[in-house]
Amino acid sequence: MKNIKKITAIAAAVMMCMSISGCSSGETYKADGGGYTMAPGNYGGDSGGADIYETVEVNSDDRYDDLAAEGYPIEGDHAGFLSHADSSSNSGGATVNGGVVGVEVEENLAFADDTYPTGYNNWYGTPPDYNTEEYNHLDENGFKTTVQSPLSTFSIDVDTASYSNARRMIEYGANVRPDSVRVEEFINYFSYDYSEPTTDDPFSVTTELSDCPWNDEAKLLLVGLKAKDIDMSRREPLNLVFLIDVSGSMFSEDKLPLVQKSFTMLTEKLGEDDRISIVTYAGEDKVVLKGTSGADKEKIIEAINSLEASGSTYGEAGINRAYELAEKYFIEGGNNRVLLATDGDLNVGLSTEEELTKLIEKKRESGVFLSVLGFGTGNLKDDRMEALADKGNGNYAYIDSELEAKKVLVEEMAGTLYTVAKDVKIQVEFNPANVLGYRLVGYENRALADRDFADDTKDAGEIGAGHTVTALYELILNDGSAYNPDLKYRSTEEQSVSPAEQGEYGDELLTVSLRYKQPDGDNSKLLSVPVSKDAYTAQMPANLTFAAAAAEFGMVLKNSAYKGTASC
Repeated sequence: MKNIKKITAIAAAVMMCMSISGCSSGETYKADGGGYTMAPGNYGGDSGGADIYETVEVNSDDRYDDLAAEGYPIEGDHAGFLSHADSSSNSGGATVNGGVVGVEVEENLAFADDTYPTGYNNWYGTPPDYNTEEYNHLDENGFKTTVQSPLSTFSIDVDTASYSNARRMIEYGANVRPDSVRVEEFINYFSYDYSEPTTDDPFSVTTELSDCPWNDEAKLLLVGLKAKDIDMSRREPLNLVFLIDVSGSMFSEDKLPLVQKSFTMLTEKLGEDDRISIVTYAGEDKVVLKGTSGADKEKIIEAINSLEASGSTYGEAGINRAYELAEKYFIEGGNNRVLLATDGDLNVGLSTEEELTKLIEKKRESGVFLSVLGFGTGNLKDDRMEALADKGNGNYAYIDSELEAKKVLVEEMAGTLYTVAKDVKIQVEFNPANVLGYRLVGYENRALADRDFADDTKDAGEIGAGHTVTALYELILNDGSAYNPDLKYRSTEEQSVSPAEQGEYGDELLTVSLRYKQPDGDNSKLLSVPVSKDAYTAQMPANLTFAAAAAEFGMVLKNSAYKGTASC
């Protein structure tokens, strides 16, 4: 079954790449400064997209005259915005490579309280004029020389939002924003066949080494963790607070209605010993349900489905109230967690990433964890949601469909809701006699100072039950010749270390060290695994093969400077 899922994922990735390549081929015209492009000349055919909406003649400004002038079949004066086509009707109009756009009349749009256009029933895409999605820009990890930087230290990351968010953009016919792509989340979206833990440690460690498929000069190292599974029939009771954004920006079908379907799926999996509270926030916070038994499914689902979207977005008040309820119904020895469902567009009270993360850092001291579920298109605040989950000792997933909701909240319920180790850090020490240089693929926003590795006061990532975590390194190996970079402050003699000088460690390439804490612990435990030259295999192992494919896909979408020969 896992192999079938991975084959399906590869097929989907190929189709997505074909869609992207379609968008970029040939001459394109950008509509009115927006984010969608339309290729002229593809009238009535099938070029990977869908036909344009049937045009409607209205009296308004002539903002699309430039399109008409280029040969598009737009009749008369057609105002409005580009939107995702969802109709079989057309005017014999243009198809759009790799996706779907159409012209909709402005009169059909209604505006919510926080000025986001949500009134049109078939709303799937976002008008370019109103796309306010936010992503953090991160400079990619580059190659480092081992003699200068023998240590590589970072926090693990089990977030998957970047992959499903990119899938949403491609399926909607939009260009994937490079800053939205975090390659490690593409890799970790999928599970891998690592060995189960056989010791008292909460996870096992797997390493694989082969040739790098996109860089002929490098080898590719995989470091994989597999967390222990739990018996869900004997799991610890849940104390969950559903913290739901019901502001005006959550009106559209891919937001609040999808949130309601998602939490209904989760509710069906609850038991008598579980406790559920529901808090909503818009212009103000509201307690909808308090400490209700998971056995009372009908009551919980009725409360979920009663929610309606309107008003501004006072997220700070909702967060405070949700933690207050989580602490009130705290279950000793249980799993106490806030599940925040939002598009991240907070605009009242504390709203910046810095302000919100400081708030969450204080709240996590209560022993209540925070997971974030992102929804919607057009005003997604990815930067804030990722930071909240990171600081809240939880994970961040983006829900773009009912299938994704089922994956995150039902099929991977244990990994999403049950933490088996917290503050998990990885530090790789490279042997300069055998490794000249290296590059960590992704994890740019998870980097830690080397000294932070042994500092138990420094926050790091959490791993849930059954989760796998994967990291890849490109390695430039020493072929036996001396490596003498031109360093300003070190002599030539100090710049290289020969294998002979390594003594008993002469065959080792590196050592992978990990630190972790128990979910309710304060002191970390150290685990170390050396990797030697004989770990190399010319035939790439299955786990490494798939992880490399996922990494390449992310680098292609990101147009990474390090993608090498990687292509669709």
